[in-house]
Amino acid sequence: MSFERYDELAALVPTEIVTHSYVQDITLPEGAGVLALITLDNDLDHAKPTTLGPNTLIEFGRTLEGLKDRAARGEIQGVAVTGKPYFLVAGADLSTVKSVKSEHLGRLMAELGHEAYDLLADLGVPSFAFINGVALGGGLEIALAANYRTVSSGANGIGLPEAFIGLVPGWGGVYRLPRLVGPANAVKVMIENPLSNNRSLDGASAHALGIADALFEPADYLEQSLLWAARILTGGEALEAVTRRRAELGSYDDAAWTGAVAAGRAFVEAKTSNAAPAPSRVLDLLEAGLTLTQKESAAAECTALAELMQTPEFHATVYAFLDLVQKRGKRPAGAPDRKLARPVSKVGVVGAGLMAGQLALLFARQLKVPVVLTDIDQARVDKGVAYVHAEIDKMLSRKRLSQDAANRTRALVTGSVSKDAFADADFVIEAVFEELSVKKQVFAEVEAVVSPDCILATNTSSLSVAEMAADLSHPERVVGFHFFNPVAAMPLLEVVRAPKTDDAVLATAFVLAKGLKKNAVLVQDAPAFVVNRILGRMFGEITAVFDEGTDAATADNALQPMGLPMTPFMLLALVGLPVGQHVQESLHSAFGDRFHVSANQQKLIDAGVKGLWQKQEDGSSTVPETTLALLERDASPSSADEVLRRTQDALADEIGRMLDEGVVAAPEDIDLCMIMGAGWPMHLGGITPYLDRVGASERVRGKAFHRA
Repeated sequence: MSFERYDELAALVPTEIVTHSYVQDITLPEGAGVLALITLDNDLDHAKPTTLGPNTLIEFGRTLEGLKDRAARGEIQGVAVTGKPYFLVAGADLSTVKSVKSEHLGRLMAELGHEAYDLLADLGVPSFAFINGVALGGGLEIALAANYRTVSSGANGIGLPEAFIGLVPGWGGVYRLPRLVGPANAVKVMIENPLSNNRSLDGASAHALGIADALFEPADYLEQSLLWAARILTGGEALEAVTRRRAELGSYDDAAWTGAVAAGRAFVEAKTSNAAPAPSRVLDLLEAGLTLTQKESAAAECTALAELMQTPEFHATVYAFLDLVQKRGKRPAGAPDRKLARPVSKVGVVGAGLMAGQLALLFARQLKVPVVLTDIDQARVDKGVAYVHAEIDKMLSRKRLSQDAANRTRALVTGSVSKDAFADADFVIEAVFEELSVKKQVFAEVEAVVSPDCILATNTSSLSVAEMAADLSHPERVVGFHFFNPVAAMPLLEVVRAPKTDDAVLATAFVLAKGLKKNAVLVQDAPAFVVNRILGRMFGEITAVFDEGTDAATADNALQPMGLPMTPFMLLALVGLPVGQHVQESLHSAFGDRFHVSANQQKLIDAGVKGLWQKQEDGSSTVPETTLALLERDASPSSADEVLRRTQDALADEIGRMLDEGVVAAPEDIDLCMIMGAGWPMHLGGITPYLDRVGASERVRGKAFHRA
């Protein structure tokens, strides 16, 4: 087997940062013989992920060819693959993949991965993967190609996110994974997780599903993995246990397989309205894979990868994921030098409701610092702390936390009815009712007890940070820290700079955001900031056309080409009609009639109606006659196309105004906010390129947001 036919592919990326395959022979304990350990390393610092490009895969494949020859000569009894600290491999190098400009080269890239990975699967001696850290996409597929796998309990970022980035798991994952973990769990890993904010697994979850055969602690992970490999090689109980566990976790029949595919298709339709090609293509491969051989499946995977690499949706996704989420999201525009940041060793949370509890759990779990909740009476405080403790217990029961980590996190969260508990806090965030006077009073009370250096943050979704801080002795220490709900799942954090916010406070906010594993975007202090202002304009247009006489189904479904995670009326019902109306009224007060405030929505609120739609027994939704009877509507309906175009133009207008006002530094920040905070679909490549493509930018502004 030779890798020379891939030379033209390798020549495309002469600047590829190669992840090298370093080999060392290790004499295993218990007389198991010699194991050749491949360590994948790009010779950069530990924070720089290892990735897979053509030169990397060619070197990996040639290394395996050499080891196969050594195995045939009896020099080694096993081969294992692991990675540098914190990474097995973080997946394919998207910078390389986007340079593949033809279907021919795309097919070569797909075939190269298969050729290398098939060697690992069939070396003539057992092969092992030691998943010591991040293993995404092609990185996880390396592990799946190995005969046996261990995983570190400290590993995070394990998954097959290809459906999220516009591709398919094209190096054997779509075939091998369901045979290991069962088809339903394979759909969870390949479809549900990627389409749910690109969720991934940790080590314990990967082991529980059956992706890994054994789970070891990080402190002596490699040593334990080598010992376990030795016991697999010598046979006996360890090998028998793996065989039994695989038979249990990977069992399925034809009905389970087809049922999992059907459930996956329903999930894709609900999440994307089938607007993106990649998720359906993953399910097509999975469905066919029930009766295909591995070689036949590999050929289908290569075809799918080659075709998808050339689609507009993939290239839009590369912009959204690589240029925005991976690059701009990790280096926020306008963030001060992180060296100015102050240490945060204790956090205070004002309020003990649902949002406050979510914040307390996030700070305690990610920062591992004490967090104290306060509220106006002991019952509220106790309820807030109990919520946090219950959530920790859920994570423990689902094996997302170890017993030790659960105990430590639980102990970090306490409550008090007195704000004196904030006296030694370095950072206090309020999560109280969205009313300016209430928040001003809270900050005044907090400022009276905290140290001069304590930072005060507000989780407001729409109110002026400057006004909140106006009466304080030190307004320069106030910053907006706007999370999105649910806090644990939503990756965006709008960091709001008021006119007097100083650089040290802002720097601390950005360092904290990174510690909380959030994507922070710097936003100037303007009503509703970014996401809620854009959604408010969208809601205003949809409620306006409904009030004008457009039927509910047409108004609510007209935006389907945008591929949003849910329709406007569904989203309004989820956030709560009163909350939506409050935000809309605030925006109308700030910006005038271009933000429609629906009198009909207020009628629903006054009547206690929770949402426009009502579910029927057959699963369909309708607007009840009793609801329609409450409403007064005109007789000027619009078509779905008219509603879509009107909304597109409104969004282009509002985003143009936001950029003119300097709310954010550039259109890319608008795109990032909408992707991470509103679920704007990756395959559309950001809201501003989308508005350019559909002509709304030119129609409204006379120019595009981006140069062609």
